[in-house]
Amino acid sequence: MTQLVDRTITALRAEHDVLAGLVRTVTDEQLAAPSGASEWTVAQVVSHLGSGAEIGRAPIARAAGETVEAEDNQAIWARWDSSTPRAQAEGFLEHNARWLETVEALTPEQRSSLKVDLGFLPEPVPLVTAVGMRLSEVANHSWDVRVAFDSAAGVDAGSAEVLVDLLSGPVGFMLGWLAKPAELADPVSVAVPGGGLVIDDAVTAVDHLEAPSATFTGSAEAFVRLISGRLKAPYDKDVTVEGNVTLDDLRRVFPGF
Repeated sequence: MTQLVDRTITALRAEHDVLAGLVRTVTDEQLAAPSGASEWTVAQVVSHLGSGAEIGRAPIARAAGETVEAEDNQAIWARWDSSTPRAQAEGFLEHNARWLETVEALTPEQRSSLKVDLGFLPEPVPLVTAVGMRLSEVANHSWDVRVAFDSAAGVDAGSAEVLVDLLSGPVGFMLGWLAKPAELADPVSVAVPGGGLVIDDAVTAVDHLEAPSATFTGSAEAFVRLISGRLKAPYDKDVTVEGNVTLDDLRRVFPGF
């Protein structure tokens, strides 16, 4: 599992370097442009990532032994929401970099043994779960920003490969939040890049399917965007689904966030 932690942190560093490079160059007008996230501007997306980094760093730092002063999440969100778009962008650069510095500094022993109390789950989780959830958020919202300026943008390929492994393992429970399996009348099993999806009373990602009832043909990054509700026209080229379910059916199962 330590290897998966390392791969996830590496992917998060790559995501930051690309997105930070873009954010440093955008104009105020571009910050106000619509993003790939419905109803959010580019600035609002980076603000969401920045506030998430600020909030999410504290429990990891505490688990590693750092004394971190507690601040109410509502107060943090209010501070970010009241900031100007430019301040939100600069805040993202600062706080996402600090989050990364914190996890990159963890020792191999800490990466394998830390339990992190995120505050909204029933019990503390292994570090791989905490960083895996962060990668899901960062990879998808990074796409939201980049697609505002490049309609051919995709989720980073390296992040997508890691997320496929995470979804069939330590962050698979997130499918319970993201999916609406009742949208399908009958159970299906869908072959997807790197594994499969079993959709019945719940949705489960697996690393192998013996006899899928349908096949999703597309890249791993397209699959990640399907899960997050981002595989929509005109961003669904070169994707097909064959079998006892359609792409539109799967879109209903994964309406997005």
